[in-house]
Amino acid sequence: MDKLNQNWNLEVIYNSTNELHVYLHQLEEDLQVLARGINSFSTISIVDANKMKILLLDLGMNKGKLSQATSYITCLLAQNPLDEKATLLQGKVTKLSSQFEHTLTKAKNIIAQISPELWEVLIESPIVNDFKFILIEWRNAGNTSLTHNEQAMLSSLMTDGYHAWGQMYQTLMGNLKIELQIEGKKHTYSVGQALNLRAHPDEHIRKFAHESLEKEWAEHQQNFAKILNHLVGFRIQMNQLQGIEDALDEPLRKNRMKKKTLDAMWSAVSKHKQPFVSYLNHKAKMNHDGKMQAFNFWAPIASVGNKIHFDDAINLIVEHFSKFGPKLKAFAVNAFEDGWVEAENRPGKSSVAFCASFPMSAESRVFMTFDGTMKSVLTLVHELGHAFHNFAMTDISGLNREYPLSIAETASTFAEMIVLEAAMENATSIQEKISLLDEKFKRSVMNFMNIHSRFLFELKFYEERKKGLVAVHRINELMHEAIKEGYEDSVEEVSVYTWLWTPHFYITKAPFYNFPYTFGYLFSLCLFAKYKEMGTAFENAYIQLLRDSGKMSTEELVLKHLNEDITSEEFWEKGLKLCVQDVELFLQLTALN
Repeated sequence: MDKLNQNWNLEVIYNSTNELHVYLHQLEEDLQVLARGINSFSTISIVDANKMKILLLDLGMNKGKLSQATSYITCLLAQNPLDEKATLLQGKVTKLSSQFEHTLTKAKNIIAQISPELWEVLIESPIVNDFKFILIEWRNAGNTSLTHNEQAMLSSLMTDGYHAWGQMYQTLMGNLKIELQIEGKKHTYSVGQALNLRAHPDEHIRKFAHESLEKEWAEHQQNFAKILNHLVGFRIQMNQLQGIEDALDEPLRKNRMKKKTLDAMWSAVSKHKQPFVSYLNHKAKMNHDGKMQAFNFWAPIASVGNKIHFDDAINLIVEHFSKFGPKLKAFAVNAFEDGWVEAENRPGKSSVAFCASFPMSAESRVFMTFDGTMKSVLTLVHELGHAFHNFAMTDISGLNREYPLSIAETASTFAEMIVLEAAMENATSIQEKISLLDEKFKRSVMNFMNIHSRFLFELKFYEERKKGLVAVHRINELMHEAIKEGYEDSVEEVSVYTWLWTPHFYITKAPFYNFPYTFGYLFSLCLFAKYKEMGTAFENAYIQLLRDSGKMSTEELVLKHLNEDITSEEFWEKGLKLCVQDVELFLQLTALN
């Protein structure tokens, strides 16, 4: 492909913030019409399936319109966290989102209150068959101790309370500047740029960046501890109001997953950590360390050439995607040529890579900071995987586009595997293969150890927060204990401030946004094994799986498309064994080298 711009094109979404103002005004009127439509269902004596379908389609349409506006503002604030106009618009969209959630809650309550006789007639009607899963999900979740007025009040409070704390985190983190003195010159980095230095080939720079970040976290830890305490405190109170004691109840429901599935996954992971401990120990010895140092974890293991130019990275991605299937290749080419990607390495950007969906435009936008490392190439690929999932669901009705977070990480991780596997096959030297295997294992360690530690920390923090505010020193202790258990004490100098700079702890719409990554990673390994069996014929089956991801539970989805039982440890061990085989190859190659 020809030389491409590293900045995205947002103007095709909205020409200006003034155009967004007009859009939001119309959306506000649309939401009022929707609310009146919901009120017509307030007393149900006869269920009209046709009318119900229209209502569900309207809900999905307005959900898409809100997502469109939210994504646009998210993009504006990512490229410039100090954008005051975008910040004001964010408040407007948050208020409209609250109104929509209020209307949606009312719709769910109406579904829950339909008499058993009328419900049987409705749910078996072919007219609403496309919404059958979500209707049943709403009805099953409708048994809440909160009255409609209490739910409305709670939704309203979330705007200026709960969600505001999450937005405060984004603002504070986006405003942080890291000052580093490198090679006699003073440099100012955003958090994202400073974190990227963890993959710098010079160990002194990696260590210096690590220590500078630790100093920055220590200076601001009180403010971030306050935010985390209030976010989790709100969630706990919200759960208690609804009679929910288990902190995992909401994330499991949102992931459409059984507790048995989560337990089976973590049990399998815990039983198979030793090979990755061996990998970390071996890599530490290669660096002449007794134990892996955290600031060396992302370091390139071998010199395999110069930095990867952005254009070369794009060509590499397109080439490898083409080997998977023509639809994925065409999608990637379109995304790059139409300006879907913001990758410029510059200060003042947000530190968090993400993919934003624009359902009304049938487009996505990918945000990241490209620094020429294989790690940044894979970050770009990861976010493009999310965008491909959005693409696969282009013509799916709004309410059925909302897939669980566990499945959300499947397409992104699968895309990484395509590129890594193809790159391994094309490797021209042992050193290159070693380097690529190392990149693979970094992801394995992140999913099996780092994310496990996040999960363990969040569980422990919730328990302590129930007793009252948790002091900063205790938060750090909890993080340290979780890291020690998650990594099986195989890494030193891991930041006890991980709770502070990990944005997933502060995402208000997704508590426990950790285990979905591990789920998606292992699930992707199983899908990748299927792809190896079927070749390019797998692409259509893969797209169908993504299309179905908003219409059934994770257990049903895997059973339908893979004929596998994910509540058993045996399923997860299939994916883990593929990773273990790669560890064995790595140890062989490094011994030869």
